[in-house]
Amino acid sequence: MISKIRNEKQYHQVMAMIEGYLQKATDGGGFHALSQQEADELEKLSLLAERYEDEEMKLMPMPVTLSAMVEAKKEELGVTQKGLASILGIGAPKLSQILNGKRDPDVNFLKSLHQKLGIDGNFILERV
Repeated sequence: MISKIRNEKQYHQVMAMIEGYLQKATDGGGFHALSQQEADELEKLSLLAERYEDEEMKLMPMPVTLSAMVEAKKEELGVTQKGLASILGIGAPKLSQILNGKRDPDVNFLKSLHQKLGIDGNFILERV
């Protein structure tokens, strides 16, 4: 059992384990479907994840603008602006214009941000 999450890879592994236990509980009709050992491990994993989020993720401030969020997603994915445009299904010039404030984002672009990049819809709506 992991005693401390040391990096993002371990964090994602722990989150996958938590998701597995939650899925078992959901499929089984509730948390009583988990054995006592599984319930104890779920609790420990949840605390580890929470501690990692509190200590490590707070160092990365949430972007405040739509452009900053898109840039952060681009970095997270490790793609170029051209690669990001391809993911979003638009041309690189259009993406550049939107990110530089020279063009207003259209509904299709905003939908792509939500669907393809997983940006929260409320975040998007509050910033357009």
